[in-house]
Formats: sequence, structure tokens, C-alpha cells
Amino acid sequence: MNPESQASVASPAPEAESAPPARFDTLPLDAKLLRAVDDQGYATMTPIQAKAIPIVLAGRDVMGAAQTGTGKTAAFSIPLLQKMMRHENSSASPARHPVRALVLAPTRELADQVANNVKAYCKHTGLRAAVVFGGVDMKPQTAELKRGVEILIATPGRLLDHIEAKNCVLNQVEYVVLDEADRMLDIGFLPDLQRILSYLPKGNRQTLLFSATFSPEIKKLANSYLHDPVLVEVARPNATASTVEQRFYSVSDDDKRAVVRQQLRQRELKQAIVFVNSKLGAARLARSFERDGLRTAALHGDKSQDERLKSLAAFKAGEVDLLVATDVAARGLDIADLPAVFNFDVPFNAEDYVHRIGRTGRAGASGVAITLVTRDDSRLVADIEKLIKKKIDLEAIELDDDRPRRPPRRRDDDESPAERRSAEPAPRRAVPSASRDPFFDKPYESAERAEPAAWEKDKTTAPAPTAAAARVSPNIRPKRKVASLLGGGKA
Repeated sequence: MNPESQASVASPAPEAESAPPARFDTLPLDAKLLRAVDDQGYATMTPIQAKAIPIVLAGRDVMGAAQTGTGKTAAFSIPLLQKMMRHENSSASPARHPVRALVLAPTRELADQVANNVKAYCKHTGLRAAVVFGGVDMKPQTAELKRGVEILIATPGRLLDHIEAKNCVLNQVEYVVLDEADRMLDIGFLPDLQRILSYLPKGNRQTLLFSATFSPEIKKLANSYLHDPVLVEVARPNATASTVEQRFYSVSDDDKRAVVRQQLRQRELKQAIVFVNSKLGAARLARSFERDGLRTAALHGDKSQDERLKSLAAFKAGEVDLLVATDVAARGLDIADLPAVFNFDVPFNAEDYVHRIGRTGRAGASGVAITLVTRDDSRLVADIEKLIKKKIDLEAIELDDDRPRRPPRRRDDDESPAERRSAEPAPRRAVPSASRDPFFDKPYESAERAEPAAWEKDKTTAPAPTAAAARVSPNIRPKRKVASLLGGGKA
């Protein structure tokens, strides 16, 4: 986009920002895109869409911060598709369909979800979209890339694999999107991100960063990738959705499973996601809930990509009651009408709490987020309070199940002398022993022999060693005597 056109389109952006259109049909979008948006059931825009879409259409770089579930994917994909409509063509030649938009996502599940949305928005156009991520065979992805795609959604690791295999060329990329940008720019993704950006053209490139959370450090780091960005925040940074009821219960580790079962029963919850901090803990907890009679699936990093997609599909189809997951499922997943989220473990990273509870209460629906807090979690809860700037009240909960309870441990100094005496074991009665033969109580005595044993006879009757034999080293073993039958003696 040349500077003159960018300046002319950017000039009305402040007006659009001050009076954002409420409906999609008021935007300057192609009829094919409006038809796809209508197919999705979208009529009015969310706040992040109303503010970000006009700025993206104007060609400006954007940093968009909004609560999860507010439509960030549509906020960047719809305007980019509109800008790429000038490249639409029906040619079968791969050369006519180079990669022009690159969307990077931190997890496989999020990449697959974004790809499904983008494909739905461009289904009436001639633009092609593809997704590549790890954990699955590269061959089908390679075949799709060889046919040519305009919009490529990818995770960093698998994209680098395809670049090194020369399956895709990024020298015509005009638009770059970092979805869940705070995780993408985290220290673990930064080297891969820098390598990918080095393959992109150095000319005019529009870069968009969208995420639910933006720390000041991430903003400073993101400025190195964006040129004169517009910061779009429709909610206080790191805020949680007002439609989500947040409850914090003080429990012991042994009672956590019982609390989850009780809340599911009392609140009449049909489905819920249960978040834990470890992959091993997710697998064990899923098996425990299965034994409790709940249809459960586990979602964590040790599962293959096919298993993870099947678990998600079963949960979305209502075939699974509980999805026990690590934070791999906390970023960007859109599960319609999810009523509840349980934090079985308080997250180590306070920002992950915002993403976890963002799985419920999406698109204006109501939801409940229940966090189970033990005595060891006080520091983690304080970090969450600091992040969301809201006082957290821990509530006690009374279990109504009739399972046998383990008595609480008591310290020795808390017991009274009477309790100690009653707790002492009663003296044992002496049980009279049965009569035994005194012979078996005698110590061992060796029997005296009249003559030496057979193996000692040779020693007693052997002649004294000669002087020559005495000079033989004691380390030399003497020759063994062999029976005459075997040819050892003279006849």
C-alpha cells in the first residue's frame, strides 16, 4: 500500500474510532464477506471489532487488548480478507496464490480454531486458507501448501519445519498477525519468532498483535516489531469478563474432587473444564473422575495431536462431561455456552487465570469460575489479586457427601493428660506358653568322632613335605589327583 493511499484511508480513522459502526453491514466490506458474516449469525460488532476493524482497514499497525471471548479473531481476519480481495483470482496455478497473510498462534488448538474461522469467512471468495501445526504428518500440509494459499495460519515450530523444507515461500507476505501476542513474545517463543520474521520482506508490512493480556514489558517488546501502532483497549488491561461469577473456596487437597462433584450437582452443570498445573496430574485426575462415574477426557501436551482434537470434538459435541486440561487449553479456545470452569490447581502464572476463566462467559453469556485454594496457594492468590485489581474473598465450603472422612491430625501438645492416657495402648496380657521339649532349648554341641573324617585322613597320614617341595611358591596350586580309571594312576 503506497503512502498516499495509506494517508487518505487513515484520515477518517479517528472519526470511525470515536463513532464506531454497530453493524457489520455499515462497514466497507465486499458483498462476499458480508454474506459469510451473515452465515455465521453476526449482525452487530463487539467493542474490539468496532474499534479495530476500521483501523486495520486504514492500514495501521494495531495492538488490540480485549477480554477473551470478545471476537478478536474476527477483528483481524475480516479486515485482512477485505484488503486481500484485490488479489482474488480463480487460477489453478500455485504461483497466483502466494502467501500474503501470516497468522501465528502459540498452540495447535488455537491455530486450528483460527483456521476454521478464517475459512468460514472466506468460503464465498477465491482466497485460500491453510493451517500447519506439529504433532501430525507433514505430507498433507505440504501438498496443501504446494497448491498455493493466501492466508497461512501456523504454529512457529511447524512453520520453521516447512520453511527449511522449502515447502512455502514468505517473500510476498504483506500482513502478519500474532494471536495471543503475550505468549508469542514470551521468552520461549522469541527465538523462533525472530527467525520467522527474518524470512519476511523488509518493505511495508502491516503487523497486528491481539491478546487478552498485555504487560508493560510485552508492550515495550512488541514496539520493536510494530511501526507506529495504535493501541486498542476496550477493557482495562488484564481484566476479567463481568459476566463470569468468580468464586474462591478454601479446601484441602483431599477434598478437591468432592467439591467439584458437589458443585456440578448443586449448580446442575452439564459440562465444565477442570484446569490443573501438570500433565501427569491431568491424566490421574481424569481417571479418578471416570471412576466416579463422570464422562471425562484429558487434554495435555503428552497427548498426540489426533487425540487432542478428538477430545475437543467430543467435548464440544456433548459426549464428555468434564475436560481435564492443562493451560494448553486456556488460550483462545472457543467452546460455545460453556457454563463453568474449575481451577483445580491455582495457576502458577496469574495471567493464565484470566485466560482460564475466559473459556466461560463468552460473547455476553453468563458463566461461573470456581477456584479451589489450599493453604499453600496464598502467594499465587495474592498475584491474581494484584493482576485483576480486585479483592478476593476465600469462602469456606461444607461438603454434604457421606464418604468416610479422615480425622484431622492433632499435635501432641494439644492433647490433655487424660486423652494421652486413654490413647495409650492397653498392656498386653502374658499368654502361657505351651510345654516344649527341653532338648530343643539346648545349645548346639558337636559330636565327638572316634576317627577323623574322610577328607581329613589325607592330611593326617600325608608324609612331611620334602625340601624341594617346601621351596615351591604357595601361590602355585598343586596337581589334582585323578583316578586311575581316567588314566591318572599306574596299573
